[in-house]
Amino acid sequence: MSPTALIVDDDTGFRRAAGRLLAARGFEVVAEAADAAQAREAVRAHHPDCVLLDLHLPDGDGLSAARALAVLPGPAPRILVTSTEPPGFVAADLAALGIVGFVAKDHLATADLAALFGFSAA
Repeated sequence: MSPTALIVDDDTGFRRAAGRLLAARGFEVVAEAADAAQAREAVRAHHPDCVLLDLHLPDGDGLSAARALAVLPGPAPRILVTSTEPPGFVAADLAALGIVGFVAKDHLATADLAALFGFSAA
């Protein structure tokens, strides 16, 4: 069974491209969201296994969004944050927020997304 994914980014074009990349790598994209509020609703509705989350959202930062997603009822999704620039946090700080890692947007196409999300290759 394919891991399910939610893509959270305010750029429609990026969401579309990321969705194609995730699908090509065996993920099932169950929803997209343009901001943190939509992300919370999508996690409640779809319970994705993982979330690709932009650090810069129109209604707040991705770190606060990750914190909010991690405490929703049900299993917490694995969260991978993305941005055009590195977040400037150490891995332990990100992990404390329920974030499994970071990938720069310009490296998304070449990244091993399954490994970054913590899924073993099939």
